[in-house]
Amino acid sequence: MRRKDREVASPDRIREIISACHCCRLGFCDHGKVYIVPLNFGFSESDGKYSFYFHGAKEGRKADLIREYHYAGFEMDTNYRLNEGEEACGYSARFQSVIGSGKVDFIEDEAEKEKALQVIMCHNTGKSGWTFSEEALRHVGVFRLEAEELSCKEHL
Repeated sequence: MRRKDREVASPDRIREIISACHCCRLGFCDHGKVYIVPLNFGFSESDGKYSFYFHGAKEGRKADLIREYHYAGFEMDTNYRLNEGEEACGYSARFQSVIGSGKVDFIEDEAEKEKALQVIMCHNTGKSGWTFSEEALRHVGVFRLEAEELSCKEHL
């Protein structure tokens, strides 16, 4: 990271910032072109390693890219504010952001899918104990990104 003064290294602070984010953008390489898709998500962390969970259709461009490449970049941000200046170059932004990349794959096991959906729902609603029908679990695509690289910064 070029701006070390904005780097967030504290594991607790990184977790707080991720918890405050509501949209994670996944970026894929699609035969030499970039494809970015915004998604709601949930996450878990163990020993500083993050897993991000997403749901969506089992078919389509995103699903095809997951199956073909098994790798994606990600970005999430929160607390964006514009700081005004006297001149155009005097403007700046306040923000908190997390970026990284990692292996991404669909979760096929229905028990694992249900756990991942619980994580997603809890992150987005603050509530737990959701129930999912067998039919819903069969039809929904659930995938996990295991972050291999992750950096966090803030300018507040």
